[in-house]
Order: sequence, then C-alpha cells, then structure tokens
Amino acid sequence: MSVLLGKGKPMANGNGTNGHEGSARRPRIGLALGGGVARGWAHIGVLRALKRYGIEADIVCGASVGALVGGIHLAGKLDALEEWVRDLTRLKIVGYLDLRLRQGGGLISGDRLLAELRLHLGDQRIEELPCPYAAITTDLVTGHEVWLQRGELVDAMRASFSLPGVFPPVLIDGRWLIDGALVNPVPVSACRALGAQMVIAVNLAGDILGKARKPGASVPTAAGFDLLRLVEGEAPEHRPPSGIGALTRRIFRRDYEGPSLFGVMVSSLGIVTDRITRSRLAGDPPDVHIVPRLGHIGLTEFDRAEDCIREGEASVERVLPELHDALAVFATGPRETMREPVRG
Repeated sequence: MSVLLGKGKPMANGNGTNGHEGSARRPRIGLALGGGVARGWAHIGVLRALKRYGIEADIVCGASVGALVGGIHLAGKLDALEEWVRDLTRLKIVGYLDLRLRQGGGLISGDRLLAELRLHLGDQRIEELPCPYAAITTDLVTGHEVWLQRGELVDAMRASFSLPGVFPPVLIDGRWLIDGALVNPVPVSACRALGAQMVIAVNLAGDILGKARKPGASVPTAAGFDLLRLVEGEAPEHRPPSGIGALTRRIFRRDYEGPSLFGVMVSSLGIVTDRITRSRLAGDPPDVHIVPRLGHIGLTEFDRAEDCIREGEASVERVLPELHDALAVFATGPRETMREPVRG
C-alpha cells in the first residue's frame, strides 16, 4: 500500500510559531480530536499509530479530552501522559476528586488535576507549540463556540474539558468558558479554518452499538458506588467535609433500580454531544473518519486506559485504505511507498 509522505517547509501558523505547509507530495493535514471523557485515552493510541505510518498532523484541534491529549502531544509530553493514565486506578482517581460541594460551579474543583498538568507542562504557551493548535470551548453566557489559540496551554485545556456541573467554568479574557464538546465535539471545522487541506477526525461517540459488548451497559453508570466506597472507606484523606456525607452518597451512589446522579449527569452530556456530533459531521464531514469501538467502555472508566489505547491503534489500522485514498486524492506530485510501521 502506498501513502504520501514528506514534510513541508516551515511556515507561520498564525499563533506566532512554526507549522508545516503541504508540499508537492502531501497535503496540509488537520487532526480533529473529539471529546469522550475517559474514552479519550484512545487518542493516545491513534497518535501512536499515525506516527508509525509516517502521518503527522500540521494542525491539531481538540474538544474536551481531545484538547487535553492533543495539547500534551504537541508539547512533547505524550509519553508522560501515557505512563500516567496506564497507572491510574480507581483509588488514584478518587485522589483527584477534590469535591467542592459547598461551592457552586461544579462538583469537583479540578485543582489537583490542574497541579498535575502544570507539573509536566509548566507555563507552556500555545504560541510556542510546533504547529497550530486550538482548544474548543463554549462561552457559558452566549453559548458561542470559542477557539483558544493563544495563552497558557494548561488553562486552555482546562477550559475545554470543563464538563458542566462536574468542573467549574474557567474565566479567560472576561468570558466564562465550559466544555467545547457542547458546541463542536469533533472540531473538523476548526481544522479547515486554520488551513488544513485534509482533515482526519477521531470520533469517540460513534460506536453506539458497542454498548452491547458490555452486559448491562444500557443502564448509564459512572462507577458511582465504587467511588462512594472509596471516598468513605479506603481513602479517608479524600473524604468530603463532615455534614455533607449524605449529599455525597446522593451524588455518587447507584441505586438498585437506576444510576447515580453523577452517572445521569455524565451520560446525559454524552447523549447530547453524540447528537451534536452527528449533525456537525453531516454538514462538514472529515476526509478520513476514525471511530474507535469504545461503546462498551463507560464514560468515567478512566482506569481502562490500556483498552482505550489499544483500540485507538486498531481503529487507525482499520482506516488505512481510506487514509491512502485521501492522501492520493489531495496529492499533486508523485507517490511514495508507505513506510512500514515502526515496531517495538
């Protein structure tokens, strides 16, 4: 199989840094990384597989967890992210659940997660990334779609994955911003606007029928009871303040007949973003559509990174013919033989 390879010459990316323009042998490639909460770890596998085949994005746009993984990738910290997510356990996840039930805006402050990100990324700015990048967010007041292309990378990513009700909004340039997946879950349009000639989209919400691969998955859950047990039992240092234990149980406990409040919130957001994704992609379809089969993985199963990463890699393998065809269509020069994947 043949695929077009080769780097273009550096060019200004509009953010004050250098990107790569399409050459006579390859188009300028945009990568749209969609939202999907815990399923977003599949983006790591997608990026690994694309790299093995010599396909590198010249523009990266992400919504929610897609903005997180895409930004960390461009900052050169993908290895550190993969090591961190593979090491996640439910107990460690609880360690990041800094509950703020006495304050408004969100159940979880996100401060511990933010500290972890700053530990690895420091004050890295978007303008310093090697190619154009946009974190998709939503203006809480107007409902407008906001693309963050400048400023601190950590702040932009934090705003993009601020799930309403879960994390508080982030104030940037006088605007309260929340999760970008509410308006543009798979930002193909952003990639095109930033100059992509060919767009590869990674849609984490497309495997609807995959829920059948997990018994009982038709009932939305968020590992609620297990989180409650850990909060109240095995991790006393992370217990909520006294006097709000009953509210904590109300939020996280999954009753016999139905899901927890937290499960309802997260699953409802998943339903909304899935419908928006279908509508947006129908109006502006990508040139290559990658759909990891993740329907059997819960939206809050952050401890299943290995499964997600493996499926991300497999999803790229499944679309190799489409990748080849798309690159051939956009080419203006001679083809090259596809590089064999680097193993090991």
